[in-house]
Amino acid sequence: MALELTQEDFMTLAQVRQLKGAARRAADEARRTGKKGPVRDWMILHVALDAGLRVSEITTLRVGDLLLEAGHAAIIVRSGKGGRERGVDIGRALQDHLEEYVRWKAAIGESVEASALLFPSPKGGPLTRQAVYLMFKRLARQADIPERFSIHSCRHTYASMLYRSSRFNLRLVQKQLGHSSIRTTQIYADVLSQDAWEAVNGLPQ
Repeated sequence: MALELTQEDFMTLAQVRQLKGAARRAADEARRTGKKGPVRDWMILHVALDAGLRVSEITTLRVGDLLLEAGHAAIIVRSGKGGRERGVDIGRALQDHLEEYVRWKAAIGESVEASALLFPSPKGGPLTRQAVYLMFKRLARQADIPERFSIHSCRHTYASMLYRSSRFNLRLVQKQLGHSSIRTTQIYADVLSQDAWEAVNGLPQ
């Protein structure tokens, strides 16, 4: 099934900041009160927004899938669509947060062995997709984000921001998202066309 997108599938930078702020505040409060869920939820959201991973990829991440080295940080996705493996380069802010999160896991007694789940459910197994969907909706309500957005909107928003910040480098976006075909990635270019923006702003006023 072909990917279909319009401008309403992408969050604005202001909305991203609102969402991150709400999640960060909830996590900070949770650390003070000894709760685990909000700390985990903020980390999941940050990975979704700053690495563009699919929900199925996030829920199966292991501690050993994190490559957090000086000068180079990446998340290794071993269960990508179609069974494909890829490395997703990440920025400094996400790297710092992941390092902090792993230290927090160790401090509360959760396993940080390479084979341990990065985001275990309360029962110790993988989180379900539904649990992640509901987590996003809860944070979105707290941040006053429109109801049309879902956890998958984070992936679309990441792609749109990466496309712009990379000076419209489709191949880079394709690599980061793990698309097997550049035609899928091209959809982002079509929706976010700079020519269209310039054209409509050049219409007679």
